[in-house]
Amino acid sequence: MNLGWQTLLLKEVQRFWKVAFQTVAAPVLTAVLYLLVFSHVLEGRMLVYDRLSYTTFLIPGLVMMSMLQNAFANSASSLVQSKIMGSLVFILLTPLSHWAWFGAYVGAAVLRGLLVGAGVFISTLFFATPEFAQPLWILVFALLGSAMMGTLGLIAGLWADKFDQMAAFQNFLIMPLTFLSGVFYSIHSLPEFWQGFSRFNPFFYMIDGFRYGFFGQSDVSPWLSLAMAGGAWVLVSAVALQLLRTGYKIRS
Repeated sequence: MNLGWQTLLLKEVQRFWKVAFQTVAAPVLTAVLYLLVFSHVLEGRMLVYDRLSYTTFLIPGLVMMSMLQNAFANSASSLVQSKIMGSLVFILLTPLSHWAWFGAYVGAAVLRGLLVGAGVFISTLFFATPEFAQPLWILVFALLGSAMMGTLGLIAGLWADKFDQMAAFQNFLIMPLTFLSGVFYSIHSLPEFWQGFSRFNPFFYMIDGFRYGFFGQSDVSPWLSLAMAGGAWVLVSAVALQLLRTGYKIRS
């Protein structure tokens, strides 16, 4: 069973690595373009936490946003593509448990998210000098955020029967929650209503906790962020495992 899990994981990693120019390099370029535009407009016009330049503040948010979006896309696109091409049946013929499916798909999504995040971070070194106030928090939230989005992508891939449905899931749920999570701003700069709204967004806690690892400052306590993001991942993991166990939309 361990060999089967490892084989499926390797298959998923090779799937995105064979087109790394599209799955890794392209998202890095997109994040750098975001940085160029926003830093050009807002650099020198605002300080965050009373000491950080806007460019310095923005970089961790862009790194985490890239990780989240690509971890989601990896597991979701893999399942939908397998359904459309009919190759999913070959995985169904194996004696792999729902835990093995979960570990392989989410594991590959985490790896892609981390690779994209590392690429974005390295590319942004030309724009600002990084800080590493709490490196362990950086690692924790990078892994947690990628795992949660890989799990959400797994759910979306199980639910969607075609790429249009997956795109709707991404465009109407993932993208709005990502852009309203504090990637480009501190929530303390928002009106009171929108500050309250942000606190119901699990993506906000993932990005805020990740940013704390760099600067030692954040909008909320990193422990609260860990509890909220961790609780959200446990919830979506339970849903994903139940869907896999019952064979939702893949065994009929």
